[in-house]
Amino acid sequence: MPFLKSVVALKCFEALSTEVASTVMARNLEVALRFVIMVPKEGELLVKILMFLSILGSSQGRRDAIAVRHPRLREASSFSSTPAAEYDYIIVGGGTAGCPLAATLSQNYSVLLLERGGSPYRNGNITHMQNFHIGLVDTSPGSPSQSFISTDGVINARARVLGGGTCINAGFYSRASPSFVKAAGWDEELVNESYPWVERRIVSWPDVAPWQAALRDGLLEAGFSPFNGYTYDHIYGTKIGGTIFDKDGFRHTAADLLAAGNPENLRVLLHATVQKIVFDTKGRRPKAAGVQFKDENGKQHRALLKNARHGEVILSSGAIGSPQLLLLSGIGPKKHLKRLDIRLVLHNPHVGRGMSDNPLNSIFMPTKKPVRQSLIQTVGITKKGVFIEASSGFGQSSDSIRCHHGIMSAEIGQLSTIPPKQRSLEAAKRYARDKQKLPREAFQGGFIIEKIDGPLSRGRLSLHDTDVDNNPSVTFNYFSHPYDLKRCVYGIRSIEEIVRTKRFARLTVDDAYTMRMLLNMSVQANVNLIPKHTNDTASVEQFCRDSVTTIWHYHGGCHVGRVVDGEHRVLGVSRLRVVDGSTFDRSPGTNPQATVMMMGRYMGVKILRKRLGRAAGA
Repeated sequence: MPFLKSVVALKCFEALSTEVASTVMARNLEVALRFVIMVPKEGELLVKILMFLSILGSSQGRRDAIAVRHPRLREASSFSSTPAAEYDYIIVGGGTAGCPLAATLSQNYSVLLLERGGSPYRNGNITHMQNFHIGLVDTSPGSPSQSFISTDGVINARARVLGGGTCINAGFYSRASPSFVKAAGWDEELVNESYPWVERRIVSWPDVAPWQAALRDGLLEAGFSPFNGYTYDHIYGTKIGGTIFDKDGFRHTAADLLAAGNPENLRVLLHATVQKIVFDTKGRRPKAAGVQFKDENGKQHRALLKNARHGEVILSSGAIGSPQLLLLSGIGPKKHLKRLDIRLVLHNPHVGRGMSDNPLNSIFMPTKKPVRQSLIQTVGITKKGVFIEASSGFGQSSDSIRCHHGIMSAEIGQLSTIPPKQRSLEAAKRYARDKQKLPREAFQGGFIIEKIDGPLSRGRLSLHDTDVDNNPSVTFNYFSHPYDLKRCVYGIRSIEEIVRTKRFARLTVDDAYTMRMLLNMSVQANVNLIPKHTNDTASVEQFCRDSVTTIWHYHGGCHVGRVVDGEHRVLGVSRLRVVDGSTFDRSPGTNPQATVMMMGRYMGVKILRKRLGRAAGA
């Protein structure tokens, strides 16, 4: 029997990818174990072997124990809808908020977590920083990133993978300001307990890259002081934030937080696409009873809540997915739902309203020699409501840069000179091919970006049809409010000051490029579907409008006070909540992922304490 077990273990090991093998050779047990999650029970011996190798090499301590306890990830087709398979909580969306929320609630109650995407653990375009932009460019049906184009003409992306946006973002980790926490009405003590719960599991301090150090010094030389050092806190001045990339460039995502859950209570299904919430409408007010979802083969299933009055369906599908699901389930504007023949459960004209996205504009800076790849590490937080950040370099070869760069990479953003009626992803791909004609020096350098904090411009989300796989119609109305445009001009002028500092002079191509030339180069390289005015960049306002892109910080659609109450319960119905960025009136901090993960933990503890008392969630 021991011999047979050894053979099985070897076969399991052979079945793993070469990436896992190299991980083991590197004695990084925590990473390797994540791949083992998907291996059947026979792989348990392999886990023990890996643990032994780790002890010999280096002790990983508590973090290894967390990795071992990670719940098994199953395909949605494994679901069985027997009466015994009812749950205390059904969470729709295993993303930035959904994973920490599921892990927390599973400590005491049965939780079903339904994720429409797949696992992040066998995809090198997710796990490795140097492949960051390729994961965003991938528009195949099974990719972790689902493309959508807002009616404004900006190409965007929504996550479609366990771990959500933390699998496809630039990794920057920075908390919300105290004023944001106060405005949200959150318990400050619990907030300050919930952030560290996330941080000690997946957040690191970055090894500051040369381009990020240049931005730090340039910001300070240009007067954006003081320097606040390494800090998660939201403080005016210049700082280095945290990152979910470790020192080896390996991404740690919200999916890793599931390891803190109780595997006996937590069931995670992949490729489980929830189509609508199932309601019991017999009483005085509609009551969520469960959800209807389809598996990876298209087969229909129903997952139901236990009859206990405390059970809930919780939407954590993000700023696009949560309002879309409410509308598909019959909660929203009556006329809009009637037009699509959706049975009305509750009229609420605010569902999908007030959508907003922090607009981003970037300036490309050519350098004397190639610069090392870096994503966001340094930030300048100004009192004018503008953030200054940077990215640089490429993790691919010079040949693949020309093939893959574009469409939705962070270094450039999002496509060009196409009338609105002709805007499509096919057109975007054609433009990306045309970008091969750009001179090679256009890819040697880095970007300095500015983005608007709390834009006053608002839009809306509505349904095209009743197919949950299709993107809804989303409008952000970038710069429709004049104050947002004024702040963009301030941000571009600030970048102009930074690039003229002595620190940047040592990196860039002498003084050959005027600011007008840099603006023209940047607007030509920019990727969105807004007509360009490359000879009108003397007008910084026009540059802002032409070159606006996203940095994926959209929010709204299920606002507190309009769609949900202060406890995030959906108004007018029972046993239904929304816990994600769709409830935010503004995006928290410089980058929202820290606060959205904290929010998942925070709301989970709040729910447990409501049911079990103050000691719950410790």
